[in-house]
Formats: sequence, C-alpha cells, structure tokens
Amino acid sequence: MKIINNIFDLNKAIKNFKGFGFVPTMGGIHEGHISLIKNSKKTCKKTIVSLFVNPKQFNDKKDFNKYPRNLNNDIKILNKLKINYLFIPSVKDVYGVKNIIFRLNRDDKILCAKYRRGHFEGVLNVMNRLLSLIKAKKVFMGEKDFQQLFLIRKYLSKKHSVKIINCKTIRDKNNVALSTRNNLLKKNEYKKVVLISNLLINFKKKVINKKNLSIKINQIINKIESLYKVKIDYLEFRSEKDLKLNNLKKKNRLFVAYSINKIRLIDNF
Repeated sequence: MKIINNIFDLNKAIKNFKGFGFVPTMGGIHEGHISLIKNSKKTCKKTIVSLFVNPKQFNDKKDFNKYPRNLNNDIKILNKLKINYLFIPSVKDVYGVKNIIFRLNRDDKILCAKYRRGHFEGVLNVMNRLLSLIKAKKVFMGEKDFQQLFLIRKYLSKKHSVKIINCKTIRDKNNVALSTRNNLLKKNEYKKVVLISNLLINFKKKVINKKNLSIKINQIINKIESLYKVKIDYLEFRSEKDLKLNNLKKKNRLFVAYSINKIRLIDNF
C-alpha cells in the first residue's frame, strides 16, 4: 500500500492508470468500510481509499472536534487489506482551490438535509473535489448513509462519469449498523441503540399497509423517546428510488435519525 499525502504525489501515482475503484472515508475504519474495500477489489484492478475528516460537512464545530480519529490504526487495517493507494489529503489540498459550491434543490432538503443545514452541501463539495482528483471509474458507498449515496449519485455521477455502487449496510451481532460514531457511545447508550434498532426492524416487518400509518409512526416515536430518553429527528418511510414519502406500495426504507446525549445516529431498514 502506498500512502499519498499531497496532490502532486497523487497525480504522479495515478497518471498512467484509469478506472480506479474508490472508497471515500473519514477514517475510523470498521467492518463496514472493509466490506466496501473488498467489493472494490473484486471488481476493479486497483483500489484507492481516501481518509479525510471533512470540516465542511459538520454543522457543529464540537461534533467535528470530537469525531473519532485513529490514523495509525486505520493505516494498519488498510495495509493488511492490501489496497493500492491511501490518499490522505490536507484541508489545503481539498479547499485550496476555487471549488464549485453545490446547493440542494428544495425537494432534496429532507431527512438529514432538513436537520443538518449545510451538511450535504459540504459532502457534495468534498466529493466533487476528490472525484476530480482521483478520476475513479467506480465509487463504493454503504447504504447506511442512503441519503448521502442518493445525492452523490444524483449530483455527481454524470458530471464525473462515475458509477456509484450501493453496498449493503453491515451490522454487528446485535443488529446495530456499524458506524465510526458508535465509538462515542458508552455501554448503557449502546444497549439503547441495540433495543431501538431491533424495535424498528420489527416495526417495519409488521407495517404492511398505509392504513393509519402516521398514527403508527407517532406511536413508535413516542414509545422510543419515552422508554430510552432519546430525541428523534425523523422516522419516515421513503421510496428507495427517489426518497419521496412512500405509501408502502413501492419498494421503501424506514429512515430514522435520533440523538443519545448529543451523539447523533442515523439508520435505515
């Protein structure tokens, strides 16, 4: 594995090769990231992973400062996976040039975009910059961040002639979706996440039609907030195809975002 720390070395390393498999990360490498990398290695001749904690997608500076970081551990894991390149750009590499500023359409200001102002604009800005540098053929992204995946495909896939590959959410033995933010949870908080995840998985299985759907959703929200002392931002069924509110006739997902002691978690089922 070759570690690249600047744009000059990146250009030198990739100038004679096109068609990378690209896995963008913010570090805190876990089994979810590893599954993305393995998918890339199966279908692409070379794989490049980026590691950049993007300040522009944090609408709360405290959240940015406490985001889990362990560069040495990440490098050890990635080295064992035998990827071709690890790109660790500086803020200057990413934002030292005039970047296109993306604005979401009104229809896209839903779910996390509604509650985290500027978050996805920051995601799109950094991904646009990384894709312009790396010129990947395929990008591998997890379905846990389904809205992020959806927006990157919508705003950037044609622009960069890149294929965005969905990869299934990886869960632990307790059905909790793997996330770097899980490292911030205390044991009692993690236990709540386990109970909430399983409750919502069962809830989705039982809801088979739209009759009294809003009442059922409000009931489950009240139950979760009351039992586990968390704050739910949203709990909504939305279409996989276009993220529009779903009447359950089309293929759908149940999206949720909630906070436990200011640690914000998202998931979909």
